Amino acid sequence: MHFPFWPHRVYLEPEALSYKRGEELYQFFKDREVDINFTTSHNRVTGIPGKKPSDKFREAKKTLVIGVRRTFSFQSCRPSAHYQLPLVTGCPGRCHYCYLHTSLGRTPYLRVYVNVEEVLEAAHRYIKKRSPQITYFEGAAVSDPLFAEAFTSAVSSAVNFFAEEKKGRFRLVSKLAFVDPLLAIGHRGNTHFRVSVNHQGIIDRYEKGTSSLGQRVASLKKMLEARYPSGIMIAPIFLEGNWEKDYQELFSFLRKHLPEEAPFSFEFITHRFTLRARSNIREFFPQTDLPMDESQRRFQYGQFGYGKYLYPRHDWEKARDYFNDLVETYFPRGKIEYFV
Repeated sequence: MHFPFWPHRVYLEPEALSYKRGEELYQFFKDREVDINFTTSHNRVTGIPGKKPSDKFREAKKTLVIGVRRTFSFQSCRPSAHYQLPLVTGCPGRCHYCYLHTSLGRTPYLRVYVNVEEVLEAAHRYIKKRSPQITYFEGAAVSDPLFAEAFTSAVSSAVNFFAEEKKGRFRLVSKLAFVDPLLAIGHRGNTHFRVSVNHQGIIDRYEKGTSSLGQRVASLKKMLEARYPSGIMIAPIFLEGNWEKDYQELFSFLRKHLPEEAPFSFEFITHRFTLRARSNIREFFPQTDLPMDESQRRFQYGQFGYGKYLYPRHDWEKARDYFNDLVETYFPRGKIEYFV
């Protein structure tokens, strides 16, 4: 079996061993002689090596923590979905701009949960409460969970679960091309897969540890062939330099490599940052040239109560109109879900 991600070290909550998946993962990594340590909580892990913050950050991205999810009150996830679905926390990617630099900060190690069934049971309660309305859940709000699918089958479990839910829908977006475990599942159209892309300059500069643009597009084609409702997310959009030309070339690339008749959804998110994220980014990536000058942005409070810096309104409106035109030109059957 191919493992797209392999940890340098594993931490385990003792309570995880009371679950079958926990026992299996413990034995799996023990048999392969991975360094295993125990921790009292998957949210408090110490001993990750590194003298500088940038070193600790890189090592944390190679650290897998196996724990028990104890919180079943899901946060909102506008505009993508009604709620987050926390199957996994963290991501092995090292994207400079990632919004998780705000929420995870100095604890960006990768957390998987052995009680995914309990998470899905909680989702069912949310679905039942909102019925007869359809309830949407986003599986990539706090992670890019495909990195761990070969270990956990968490995403596969979610796809199977939502296939049986008449009033529940699952949404998943990824910069990773590890979709093969999902292709044979009878999803019944209740899982909407999107690939997150950007123009090549952004991928080269800021999206370390992710799949290439070509690999991401190939994964989208696979999911489309498996009859998953499919879409494209461009995030974050940077309005710097010759951005119009850069994104026009991206759309030209997508048009060339994707079937013309596919009714893709489109989601657009312009770049934004928080002061906390900026502080962490500059420690994790000392040489970054990520544009983070708050004097060039407008301030706005986010849905979780902290302030963030966005592009000025007139720049945002110009970009919105431009991307509307790109979709109309290159993907006339495409549907824009939101532009934020």
